[in-house]
Formats: sequence, C-alpha cells, structure tokens
Amino acid sequence: MDTIYSLASARGKAGVAVVRISGPHAFSAARSMAGSLPAIRKAGLRSLKGSEGFVLDEALVLCFDEGASFTGEQVVEFQLHGSTAVVRAVLDALSGYPDLRLAEPGEFTRRALENERLDLAQVEGLADLLDAETEAQRRQAFTVLSGALGDIAEGWRRDLIRAAALLEATIDFADEDVPVDVSPEVNELLDGVLTTLAKETAGTRIAERIRDGFEVAIVGAPNAGKSTLLNALAGRDAAITSEIAGTTRDVIEVQMELAGLPVTVLDTAGLRDAQDEVEAIGVERALSRAKAADLRIFLKSVDDEILPLDPQSDDIVVLGKADIHGTDGLAVSGLTGQGVDRLVARIGELLEDRVKGAGIATRARHRIAMERALGALDDARIEVQHGPERAEFAAEEIRTAIRALDSLVGRVDVEHLLDEIFASFCLGK
Repeated sequence: MDTIYSLASARGKAGVAVVRISGPHAFSAARSMAGSLPAIRKAGLRSLKGSEGFVLDEALVLCFDEGASFTGEQVVEFQLHGSTAVVRAVLDALSGYPDLRLAEPGEFTRRALENERLDLAQVEGLADLLDAETEAQRRQAFTVLSGALGDIAEGWRRDLIRAAALLEATIDFADEDVPVDVSPEVNELLDGVLTTLAKETAGTRIAERIRDGFEVAIVGAPNAGKSTLLNALAGRDAAITSEIAGTTRDVIEVQMELAGLPVTVLDTAGLRDAQDEVEAIGVERALSRAKAADLRIFLKSVDDEILPLDPQSDDIVVLGKADIHGTDGLAVSGLTGQGVDRLVARIGELLEDRVKGAGIATRARHRIAMERALGALDDARIEVQHGPERAEFAAEEIRTAIRALDSLVGRVDVEHLLDEIFASFCLGK
C-alpha cells in the first residue's frame, strides 16, 4: 500500500496539531525528518527538519508498529505546535517524499477495516462518535465502536453455523443408519437466535432515533401560543409571533438537546379550516408532520377547540397562555416561561422511557439485514419441522441468514457502501 499522511486534528489555530503518517514507509520518512525515532509507543521530543535542513518545529513523536496501530500499519504521529504555518510547513515537507501521498477522506479508517482492526459496524460507530452532539449519541456510538454489535452478531453466527452443520451431517449420511435425531438441538439453536435477534431488531428504530434525533411536534389551534412556546424552548426568536391567528404557515424546525437526547421541535401551522390556499397547504403539512412525529404536544386553549387530530396515549396535552388564564394543572406560558421547565421534564421522561428499548444496532442498514435474517430463520424452522427429507432446504435458509448477518460487520455484500461511508470522514480519519 501507499504510505499516506494528513493532519489528524482540526484545521485552524490550536495549542497542539497532530499529523499522522501510515504505511510501509512511515518510519523511514519520519526518521528522515526527526533524525531518530523514540521507542515504539514511547513519545520523544524531536526537532523536525525540512529537506534543506531548517528546523520546522519541536514536536513530540510517537510511533506504533505494524499490527499494533489504529490502521494496522506502521504509524507515526507528530504532535506539533498548533500554528497554521507550522502545520503547512510539515505537510509541505512530507509531500516532498516520493513514497508518500496525502490521505483521502476516511482512508486511515478504511485501512483499519481492510487490516481487520475494525469491522464495518465499528467504522460506522466511529463516524457516529465523531458526529455525536448529545450524551445519548456519544454513549450509543461508543458502544458500537467498542465492537458490541460485532460480538453479538458473532454469537448468532456461531450458533447458526452449528445448526447448519448438524443438518448437513444428516444430508451426508442420508443413506446410512444415523440414530441421532438432530432436530431438537437445531430447533434449540434456532429459537435462541430468533429470540435475541427479534429483540435486537425491534430496538433498532429507537436506536436510529437516538442517532438521528427525535421529532416533537407542537400542535394546536391558531393563536394558541405555539410559536411563543417554541421560542421559549429554543431560547431565541426562531418563529415569528403575533396576535394575528394563522401567522405560522410552514413547519418551523429547531434542533436542541433535551434530557441528553437529540430533539427537533416542530412548530406547525394552526389547525383549523383554512382561510386561503396558502394556509391550507400549511395545515396539510402540519397534520402530516404531526402524525409522523415521535411525540406531540397539544397546546390547548380555554375554549377547548376540536382539532382534526387526536392525542395518543403518550402525547402531552397542556394548556397554553398560562400567564393569562392561570391554572393549577399542566399549563405553560411561552411569554413568561411559566410551566416550561415542567413541560421539558415531561418530554424528557417520555423520551427516556422509549430509549430503554433501544438496541445496539443503529442504522437502517443494520435493521434490514437483521430482518432478512429473521425471515430466513422463520423459513428454516418450517423446513426443520417437515423432517429430515427437508434438511437440505433448512440448511440453505440458515446459510442465507448467516450471509445477512455477515453483512452487518462487513464480511460480505457491502463493497458498494464503503465509498459512501468513508466519504463522510475528514482527511485525518
């Protein structure tokens, strides 16, 4: 492979900048600049020199041997002073070595995958960790990065390979007297995988929400105080407010963190019989987004209007404009802030309760692969029940399930995904 290099820390002025080199010529190039290298995994202070012999910077140099680095190759890191001029000078010096080239986006991580330092699910977990903005996203991404999904998939794979081997043994010895009936053990193995796989699959949609964010829609009649409440939750004037009913015509979205979870709060048009064509479009969009939202806040007035959308069991119904009407129940005023803390706490409680059912798998790709495996295993169970004469078909369905689960960690059928995944990484990853 080529030896690659790149700035691994963020661009711009900083206290420290990290330049990473990976590949078969990493040590020789670093030695040429630093004069000598510290022992493996031991940091040493070195003067880095350019091709003309001038000192570029005093840097901490850290070396990782092949098979013991992030990429699985020889890796050297220069910890430089974080000046843009220093970084540029060091990168320019590295570009002068004929055996080195600038890394492409995500190429360090791609090499970690190719050298089996990470599986594909871990790569996705790393991407999510770099993008994490909330505590829940950080915890979720780190769980995937630690290899939890790969570990559970390997357990499923091991049990299914055992089940397929038992069935194939009956095929190989079909013409001989084989006294052992393998169906009880096969059924036990299939039942165990089906149970845990179904549970994990059911939890993927909530896990996807933790990764992508929950949607909470504020719905109600015109002039109920929805936009004022949105502004209070956002802490800024995100939506136009006025006493004129029907001011909000389109769906306004504000992203925030509630109870450590990523949440997009939607301010929707007031639900009523539209007065004009534009308002009718707004009402239609409001209904569509509210129905699709994970949670709805029904902001009601004392007049208790009949809305074209009914609250579900876990939606929040709250009285608006509490500063005017005043009430001892759950009521809020976006204008004064009355009751907003209680409302935020209630939203957090409901979302945290849903998060308890989240699985380890976080992406639609994971869910689809597991659903394919579930379907194949259901078919395998049916074939096993038909007796030894259907063992060949049962074994093939199990093999189909194994291939689906192998795609979770990148063993098969994922080449078309790799360019898209690694394109989202920065150069230094």
